[in-house]
Amino acid sequence: MRELVLDTETTGFDPQQGDRIVEIGAVELINQMPTGRTYHQYINPERAMPNDAFEVHGLGDDFLRDKPVFKQIAQEFLDFVGTDKMVIHNAAFDMKFLNAELGWLNLPLLPWEQALDTLAIARKKFPGSPASLDALCRRFNIDNSNRTLHGALLDSEILAEVYLELLGGRQPGLVLANSGGSTSGRSEETWRATKRPTPLAPRITEDEAKAHATFVEKLGEDALWSKLG
Repeated sequence: MRELVLDTETTGFDPQQGDRIVEIGAVELINQMPTGRTYHQYINPERAMPNDAFEVHGLGDDFLRDKPVFKQIAQEFLDFVGTDKMVIHNAAFDMKFLNAELGWLNLPLLPWEQALDTLAIARKKFPGSPASLDALCRRFNIDNSNRTLHGALLDSEILAEVYLELLGGRQPGLVLANSGGSTSGRSEETWRATKRPTPLAPRITEDEAKAHATFVEKLGEDALWSKLG
């Protein structure tokens, strides 16, 4: 089972008022096990960045000016997502923006049922308790100290940890292989992640890579991300 833990950053709250996506980040899971494959893209919004939004994610006009516009990355993004489930915190927000951008290009929209909302899951599991990503990190003792600014890829990595805890905190990848005999259909090992023969080209900046390495180091040797090397 393939899932994509996804996050976006934008210029504001409402695409119908001219706000645009400026960053998309996603982490691939297979059988709820991170594969190491990610999608990360900065996007030129073709408009000025409001100061309120800049204070959230730190992506300014000068940085985004030479980045591709959404039209240039739309098909690549759709190909990466495919028809697989997207795990998103407050999915209505991100889906609203993604489908607005796709709609302006007359491209196929992402079905709302393709999104799994971890905010809704958290509110159902912990009624009356704070359910922001930061609050859930505190609840599950997930170190998010590097999250001084929002970033789509970093937030996706953190959300992947939160998502697994919301599912019960089980360690993925512990499915026992079939010990003998034959079974019909596809076995669990069909989906087991393997290393790519040719590594993907990096999509994150050097500063983001350093921040992620620091984040993983603070999680300790028993953390999920430390087992993916």
